[in-house]
Amino acid sequence: MTYHRKSPQPRDRTLSGDTRDAAIERLYDVALDPARFETLLDLWESALKPLREQVGMQSVMLLDDPVISNHFKRAEEILDKVSSTGTRAAFDAALAPFDRVAAFLLDDRLMVAAANPAANSILRLNADRSVEDIAVNAEDITEIKSAARAIFTRAGAEAAVLRVRSSARGHFVVLRLQPVQLAGQGTYILAASSEVRCPDGFPELLNSAFGLTPAEAGVVQALVECCSIKEIAEQRGRSVDTVRAQIKSIQSKTETHSQVELVRLALSMMDMSLLSPPVDPGPRVVEPTHGGLQPLPFERLTLRDGRGMDYLRLGDPDGRPLLFLPLDFGLVRWPAAAEAMARARGICAIVPVRPGYGRSDMVAKSVDYDEAFIQDLQELLAALKVTRCPIVSLGDDSFYGFELARRFPQQISALIACAGVLPLTRREQFERMEKWHRFIVAGAKYTPHLLPFMVKAGFFMARKIGKRGFVHAVYGNCQSDIDTFENPEVFEAMVTGSIVALADDCVAHEAFSRMMLGGQLQDWSATVRAVEGRLPVVFINGADDPQVPLATLQEFQHDHPWIDYRVHHDAGQLVFFRHWRDVLDEVEKHL
Repeated sequence: MTYHRKSPQPRDRTLSGDTRDAAIERLYDVALDPARFETLLDLWESALKPLREQVGMQSVMLLDDPVISNHFKRAEEILDKVSSTGTRAAFDAALAPFDRVAAFLLDDRLMVAAANPAANSILRLNADRSVEDIAVNAEDITEIKSAARAIFTRAGAEAAVLRVRSSARGHFVVLRLQPVQLAGQGTYILAASSEVRCPDGFPELLNSAFGLTPAEAGVVQALVECCSIKEIAEQRGRSVDTVRAQIKSIQSKTETHSQVELVRLALSMMDMSLLSPPVDPGPRVVEPTHGGLQPLPFERLTLRDGRGMDYLRLGDPDGRPLLFLPLDFGLVRWPAAAEAMARARGICAIVPVRPGYGRSDMVAKSVDYDEAFIQDLQELLAALKVTRCPIVSLGDDSFYGFELARRFPQQISALIACAGVLPLTRREQFERMEKWHRFIVAGAKYTPHLLPFMVKAGFFMARKIGKRGFVHAVYGNCQSDIDTFENPEVFEAMVTGSIVALADDCVAHEAFSRMMLGGQLQDWSATVRAVEGRLPVVFINGADDPQVPLATLQEFQHDHPWIDYRVHHDAGQLVFFRHWRDVLDEVEKHL
């Protein structure tokens, strides 16, 4: 994650006196009750505005103050504890299928986040213990750590199946490590174990896969159960040389080169039904809320780095493609009439669910979020055999639209940016925004180190007061957007589609923060200029836009006059949901 460059911090770049005390008090109020979020927002904005005026567009961090930072850290800990009911429920749900075997969850520090009673009994594990405390041999600890780190490093990597020896009971157990996304809590490793045993039907599986005879399958089973060659010979009434010959034949048939490799292969084929979590827990179909929209199943793509990415196809799934970038609120559905018109016109809107939203796997913290998302989009288009298509973007997603057009000009036929945003190059462009948008966008620009708490608290507020209450809070001063939202078809589309950003089992605050702290608030004018003359770019904006009011839009027009700007005076940031017919008419020119 990249923050803005720090500069020496004079005293007038932080809060002092009564203002600081009041801000800290409200900070803890919000941590205890996220519904109070707007009271902090009002105080925060009045305190930060004069500081922003002093620094202009300099790349500095305001409030780079250890006292304030420490209070934010403690407030976030309180916020997490207050919301721990949801976290605890997510942990319990992940461990629920393993009531008969030892199971536990590891976080990215390789600490135990949760463990079931069997894990405590068999592996002597409780929550807040380290992976070092697992009751297995020391060499097995090293192997577990190595496998776990590999899974976290390669987000979405496949499961690892290990055979380890319990130091508590002295026998071997199978330990399976698998990455899981938990209820908006991020990525964890689910580890489940059982005593080494071969399931019913295992000999038949070996026969069908490798042509092993029943005798050879019995030898493999004995090796998995940790028997020595001498013990196998005695059990089967054969000589040691006969068993060695059988093992040599088995290795030839399975194309393995050692007994260790053979055992690992057998473990990977064992029926791990007791050790496998439910597939894709949570909603896999975008269900309508009022009956106008049709239920629509998510489709899934496995990316080159092993992560999973969900996407939808709106309209005609076999129609002419367009790529739809649905804003960081995750608005992945259209009004029912818009989806029906797309279907009638033979248009297929491909809607990606970005990393960390819904069931799309998050990228590792060491990975540049923007770069990963751009690559994900390119992989998705390639997988769907899309050689050329237009892009329709909402809000800040015009940043990704321009970046795709710059990198792949032969693949993108046009960019149609609804409520489009261009590089913010003047401090006044931040100050003109309505308070909610200014609070988040200016926070990412001037106080990036404090943004994650602010975003997390905002998402938890939305969960507590409901999506209608949240939209009315965010767009309350933009009557056009409120009127648009209250249209029954728009309401259904926004509430239904935003399930990938906010639901009972999904809160996308981390991904939202990662995007805001990425390239969007840098000066990406060079990317815009690189697209000039290479493809049509149309901006469809509303005059009542809380993030891009008319004065800012006029500055965009001055800075980039070659773009085709179209302004609707009866709309705001939700202009797409009000004027989607105009958007589809423009799309058809570029299919």
